[in-house]
Amino acid sequence: MSKQLTDAAVAQFDGEVKHAYQGMGMLRPTVRNRTGVVGSTHRFPKMGKGTATPRISQTDVVPMNIAHTNATATLEDWNAPEYTDIFDQQKVNYSERQELATVIAGAIGRREDQLIIDAIDAASTTLTVSEAIGGANTGLNTSKLRRAMRLLDDNAVPAGQRYFLGHAIAKEQLLGETEPTSGDFNTVRALVNGEITSFVGFQFLWMETRSEGGLTLASNIRTNYAWHGGPMGSVGLATGINFNTEVNYIADKTSWLANGLFSAGAVTIDALGVVEISTYEA
Repeated sequence: MSKQLTDAAVAQFDGEVKHAYQGMGMLRPTVRNRTGVVGSTHRFPKMGKGTATPRISQTDVVPMNIAHTNATATLEDWNAPEYTDIFDQQKVNYSERQELATVIAGAIGRREDQLIIDAIDAASTTLTVSEAIGGANTGLNTSKLRRAMRLLDDNAVPAGQRYFLGHAIAKEQLLGETEPTSGDFNTVRALVNGEITSFVGFQFLWMETRSEGGLTLASNIRTNYAWHGGPMGSVGLATGINFNTEVNYIADKTSWLANGLFSAGAVTIDALGVVEISTYEA
């Protein structure tokens, strides 16, 4: 029997992977996105602020000399391949194909998240919240969240589309606080739902421990992040090859090779819109 895979089957597999990828991706919606990038780098423009000056009658105006700079994202190429013989037309099992699609999509989604985390971590930001805020060697608490909010407020960061990315342990720590879990302070009944989605202006995202790196833990200190997101946000993601799949029969392996691939890079555009929040984990 000849080994072949119909175009319809390839298209169906590609659609399944994309569907899973869109559902599993966490951070892409929280940053500034540029797709269809040509080349190995992409520059995100950044414009500084100006100061108005008094008008003096019949004199030349004084330009504000607003600074125009760029933040450059360097694109990296990634694959998520796996050999499998499940596409043999006489042995196709629909559920197995779906599972493989989910695995490939998850690998790509986590890698894209890590590109964004690494870009935020690489930013030279002076906006930091110590693990000592709210008590010596403490976990995530309302004092740390209020400090992060104040740091962004003090830099005139817009109040909307502020995101907080924390580890699962930080979520556990915050659920032990009174304010986020009380209906007197927060309309979300966190202890009932087991979830905290928003508080003091932040939309929360919670991340597990990941083999790609995830949120850094060093000497019991976990680094969490808050940033301004959206189309004019402080972090950018440039995509050259948006995630797609290919399926090829490899005769030497007597197997099909399913591969997810994409090319992307991330960069912090404005460090004044990013806060590092340290939490203590015993």
